[in-house]
Amino acid sequence: MERDSVFHNDRLGAPRNPLLDQLPSYQSLLYRRKPSASGSNKRRGSSRTRLGSSSSGKWGQTTLARQHEEKLRTQTLQRPVRELPKPMAEKRRDKDQRLEQAKDLSSWSQWKQSTRRTLRRLKEDGFEMLSNLELWRGDIHVIEGMFGTGILSYFSFLRFLVLLNFIMFLLMFGFVMLPIITAPHASGNTTFNHVDGFECSNYPSTSRRGLVVFHQHITDLLSGAGFLEQTYLFYGYYKVETIHFPKFTYNLPLAYLLVTIAYLFLSLIWIVKRSATGFKRKLVQDEDRFQSFCNKIFAGWDFCIVNDSAARLKRSSLLYELKTDLEEERIKQKIADRTRKEKCRIYVIRLILNLFVIAVLAACFYSIYIATNFSQKAQMTKVNFILDLIYEYLPSIVITLANFITPLIFSLIIQFEDYSPAFEIRFTLMRCVFMRLTSICVLLVSLWGQITSCQEGNCVCGYNHILYPCWESRVGQEMYKLMIFDFIIIGAVTVFVEFPRKLIVDYCDCGLAKWWGQQEFAIPQNVLEIVYGQTICWIGTFYCPLLPAICTIKYFIIFYIKKVTLVNNCRPATRPFRASSSNFFFLAVLLIGLALACVPVTIGIAQISCSQACGPFVNYTTSWEVLPRTVSQLPAGARTFLLAISSEAFAVSLFVITCLAMFYVIALAGAHKRVINQLREQLVMDGRDKRFLIQKLCQAQRTCAIISTGAGSQSHSSDRVSPSYRSNSGVFLIQPPPDSATHV
Repeated sequence: MERDSVFHNDRLGAPRNPLLDQLPSYQSLLYRRKPSASGSNKRRGSSRTRLGSSSSGKWGQTTLARQHEEKLRTQTLQRPVRELPKPMAEKRRDKDQRLEQAKDLSSWSQWKQSTRRTLRRLKEDGFEMLSNLELWRGDIHVIEGMFGTGILSYFSFLRFLVLLNFIMFLLMFGFVMLPIITAPHASGNTTFNHVDGFECSNYPSTSRRGLVVFHQHITDLLSGAGFLEQTYLFYGYYKVETIHFPKFTYNLPLAYLLVTIAYLFLSLIWIVKRSATGFKRKLVQDEDRFQSFCNKIFAGWDFCIVNDSAARLKRSSLLYELKTDLEEERIKQKIADRTRKEKCRIYVIRLILNLFVIAVLAACFYSIYIATNFSQKAQMTKVNFILDLIYEYLPSIVITLANFITPLIFSLIIQFEDYSPAFEIRFTLMRCVFMRLTSICVLLVSLWGQITSCQEGNCVCGYNHILYPCWESRVGQEMYKLMIFDFIIIGAVTVFVEFPRKLIVDYCDCGLAKWWGQQEFAIPQNVLEIVYGQTICWIGTFYCPLLPAICTIKYFIIFYIKKVTLVNNCRPATRPFRASSSNFFFLAVLLIGLALACVPVTIGIAQISCSQACGPFVNYTTSWEVLPRTVSQLPAGARTFLLAISSEAFAVSLFVITCLAMFYVIALAGAHKRVINQLREQLVMDGRDKRFLIQKLCQAQRTCAIISTGAGSQSHSSDRVSPSYRSNSGVFLIQPPPDSATHV
């Protein structure tokens, strides 16, 4: 009753508060409902009653609030005492109360409660043990404490790629290599692919014979040729068609193809699953600029930081982000105020610069194409160790130079295109992504141009079997060389560039060294490096089955290289990439790399003829042919089912169902968006209501101060009346004005 005594109750029994009727949220609600108020007076009166009760319900304890409190109380009672956010004295008191309550329970209830508690502890201990087994858990916590969550996202992304490549290696090893290894020890008969007397089946050995110089082994190790070509590393070694175990027959070509599809599909599902959370967070944060300002000001600090220099850097980063947001708002206003002449000038400049960018990309791609063709021809003749190694790695060298020069050109050009700072970073990065990933495609196109072209014009075997008797192994060698050279470049830059630069900046007092400054740890550029390597791994795994294992070892070493160079040689970027959207950006770029990797793998499996001298698909025209041939050998029921799934009718039906599900999800997303907009409007109105109530409270305080000042000059008899007068003055907050909204 004391809580409701401040509300003005009319004689009709409907609770009304004239002060609450003046709230901006209530006035806005009446204004929105006024055009639709065309019903009877009785309906209007009932709606007023509901509105008045809903307004006063802000201060009353509604049924929903009571249910929420009951739910919270139940959850609190179920939680362990040590997890409650209470002082130690209250925790001891709660523990004693629970012990007293447990005495009143029956034996069965006590046993259930103790069993539930034991199982919960076992579950917590299990999760804690699994978290302790997490890869690089301590190192990542140290990096997070020194440099914050922005740089942490890069190392977490690197750990994700290590796990992904390890799973890919397990798939290849378990379903392709392990059956071949265990067949002699498990009484298994192996059937090899072999065609005698056929021109396309000639596969000369590339292993060196006789006295071999030491540097030739180094050349073979770096190029994948020589003794490495006839090992488990490359496609040409797997000449097995079937393995006959005592109880079943293992079809190796089918397993090889299905594992390739499996690791691509697994990568897609895993990336999409991880990117969903980051996309939702980015979508919410980018929706409202005002919310972005509030998040940076009130929740932008990273409390994981324990280093003073990192704290100063985080402070400057927040300052830079606020400046960037304000600059973006200024540029938006500037864009809105542009005249038609200024717009035409900007568009002409952007057109010219984008044409220049296209010319730079075309020159880089043409250089890669020429270098690949020259390298393939030069490898036919051996000159000496150094030149042979340069010819082997000439495409990799050209690609690396292009990836190093083009970002510098793009960063210089973007300054004249008059974009916002955030869009400048994203646009430059997308250009770099396009350059890095497309360069791999240009390399493969130039390789396949030579593989599918013959001197006579008509390839008897479907490919150039003279120069490329096992073209799959040659493609695998190119991917292997790209992977090895990329790892060498990362290590060489760390040792021969970043470390000497650190020494020069620390121990040289000249102005040039101070201007040059310490190397920045640019997160997007480092991410592009590992995405580039991962794209090579996806493409090359079909032709080089052990490439995921090499990639796993490579990323494992890169983690420690980057950690050492971050702690000792580099500093975080003064213009940091936003940590809130970094995870989503990393996975989006990785998804682009996966989509790009699927194209050459699909073409190599379904379009280009298989090598007739090596590999598991010797008896097939293309690698994909093993799947329909295997289906044709299945029982009638299974064959009918699989053919029905692969038919056009099923594809059309699946497409229609997918479209309906997509439309439903879109409609659901639209409904959720409307609810979010209503909640945002409600938050804004709550803020206005609080401001209104604070103003009224200040007015009441000033009125009380004036009354108390006047009461001090009165007599002792008037002081006796002053309490009742003050109590009446308190009604100032609830007395209805003459034109109250409830009396309209």
